[in-house]
Amino acid sequence: MERAERLWPDGPRYRYDEQCFPPSADSFLLGGFANPRRGEKVCDLGAGAGLLGLLLLAREPSLQVTGIERDAHACAVLAQNAAENRLPLTALCADLRQRETLPAGAFQLAVSNPPYFAPHTGAVAEGARGDARAELTATLEDIFAAAERMLQWGGRFCLVYRPERLAALLTAAVTHGLEPKRLRMVQHTASSAPSLVLLECRRGGKPGLSVEPPLLLRLEDGGESPDVRRAYFRDKE
Repeated sequence: MERAERLWPDGPRYRYDEQCFPPSADSFLLGGFANPRRGEKVCDLGAGAGLLGLLLLAREPSLQVTGIERDAHACAVLAQNAAENRLPLTALCADLRQRETLPAGAFQLAVSNPPYFAPHTGAVAEGARGDARAELTATLEDIFAAAERMLQWGGRFCLVYRPERLAALLTAAVTHGLEPKRLRMVQHTASSAPSLVLLECRRGGKPGLSVEPPLLLRLEDGGESPDVRRAYFRDKE
């Protein structure tokens, strides 16, 4: 069953169904972390129905965003979301593993909310949602290789991932010439273990990683943190 909802009051409408993931905290947090710049060409690797593209365009309307997605149904929903919101968000139905079909050096910023789990590490649903949860059709190496091809020299790649796979994340980045430059852990509270990691890499960047203070979801009094309110567009920037 298809659903459509406002991502926040007066925000863009987002359509999705049982084959596409509903709005998720990790995408909102990544959208707030990426810091797109005016007029940039952006690609979303594994875009699904285009949630990240909508979030980035809400922050910087001058962007040109291309969502790369292998699933034809998700591409169609992405195109519908773009048309209904009248935004410069384009679907490119392509397989990230077939790098020769991807536009080379065409983007200044790449983003991705990739599958978190290696295959055969737990119960994962089949179909489009299974592809989005686990590396069933594209591995972490495939995603970094695609980002390496599609980014201009000096371009940035921002993604969200699980902290228990941080070693694999950093290894894949360096292997594909994407130097880790900025890292931020996400924690529920100040005393909680990290639940997510946000990473920015730069193609051809010089060594030097800035580790930012943790992004806390909740304050000591239980209220939302300023970072969460910013990510969810609850406070004006």
